[in-house]
Amino acid sequence: MATYVYRCPRDGDVELRLPLGAATATVPCGRCSGEARRVWSAPHLARTPRPVDAAIERAGRSAEAPAVVSRVPGTRAGRPAPPVPRGLPRF
Repeated sequence: MATYVYRCPRDGDVELRLPLGAATATVPCGRCSGEARRVWSAPHLARTPRPVDAAIERAGRSAEAPAVVSRVPGTRAGRPAPPVPRGLPRF
């Protein structure tokens, strides 16, 4: 979806979210029903938060080269693995 800006001579700017390429030259104003013309403006861009970007990057890397573990995570070599609580499924 893209955000398009239209300007009504009476009510000012109106933003519409439409599928990319679906914008027309004019639309009816939502307030006065007059004709609002499309205004060419800079694209509305947003940055992805760093934690989300890092998670996406890790997921992409693991698809190509998954990390292989040799022991249960959270245990040290030579120590037994913690017991599995009763009632949980075992795989």
